[in-house]
Amino acid sequence: MRKLLALCCLAGLSIGANAFAKDGSKGVKVVTDEANKRVDITIDGKPFTAYVWPSTLKKPVLFPLVAPDGVTVTRGYPLAPRDTERVDHPHHAGLWFNYGNVNGFDFWNNSDAIKPENRVKMGTIHHEKVVSVKSGEHGELVVDSVWETGAGQKIFKQRTKYVFSQKGDARTIDMTVTLQALDKVVFHDDKEGVLGIRVAHFLESPTEKGGTFADASGRETKVEGNTAGATGVYRTSEGVEGDAVWSTRGRWCELTGHTPDGHTETIAIFDRKSNPGYPTYWHARGYGLFAANPLGRKIFDPKQPQFDYTVEKGDSTTFHYRITISSHSVMPEEMNQAADAFEAEVK
Repeated sequence: MRKLLALCCLAGLSIGANAFAKDGSKGVKVVTDEANKRVDITIDGKPFTAYVWPSTLKKPVLFPLVAPDGVTVTRGYPLAPRDTERVDHPHHAGLWFNYGNVNGFDFWNNSDAIKPENRVKMGTIHHEKVVSVKSGEHGELVVDSVWETGAGQKIFKQRTKYVFSQKGDARTIDMTVTLQALDKVVFHDDKEGVLGIRVAHFLESPTEKGGTFADASGRETKVEGNTAGATGVYRTSEGVEGDAVWSTRGRWCELTGHTPDGHTETIAIFDRKSNPGYPTYWHARGYGLFAANPLGRKIFDPKQPQFDYTVEKGDSTTFHYRITISSHSVMPEEMNQAADAFEAEVK
């Protein structure tokens, strides 16, 4: 079954790759492929990413993420496994948005690996429709989805707008997520959230030895040690570096590493003052999870009060993040300038 699943995933990715290769147009092109449950995004005919909602996942994701120089900066597993990669945390796929404790249901850790008897405790984000696409100097994609608990209750309508662009050797994803509550919804203080990226092996930390990691419900996941070729280093707006970044706050965080053949890649996530819980905590792990979590607080700092972020029925809340992928190292001064520019923009 696992082999068949991998072959099916690879076949879907192959279709996307062929679509990328045939598109020689300039600018950003956004192409919907409903039959294969994906929307492909290319820049000047070269692959950038795809919005995908395969039945094997419990939420839609962007997968893969490709840097301007053609290097893939996301892990392949579980959608397209690669040799030498870690195969832990099957719910870590590409770039996603969800949370670990919403009205008592776990949307973050849900995957096909959850035992049938535990699925009632989980939550799923169902893709509903592609609302609109736009190609040009910038590419735009607007999609609708719905959050459903393991008890079958729909609690959020989600509208996500992605804006894709490139300037020089830096690519940008602006992601605006608006959640409309269908009932009273509480994001209970939890470390698993909200904007996550699972990065390629070369961006993992060379000091990460592996170990056993437990989520808030006590479920344990073993991470095997695998540091050969790992070069990734985190840095935040507050000057924190390396493994110490986990559980600290800041308005931006970057992760830089080098491929075996000498390419330098930097992924950065920018927070914004209008976002709930600003400045975000960084749920950034050496084994390859790079996440911004503004809704956990006491879980990261026991001295802080419990933060249970509540959205009343009928109300909405919006999160706006910028993700950049650069084929070079980015100095803190450049990061601060970019953060200022993001904050100053009117959306």
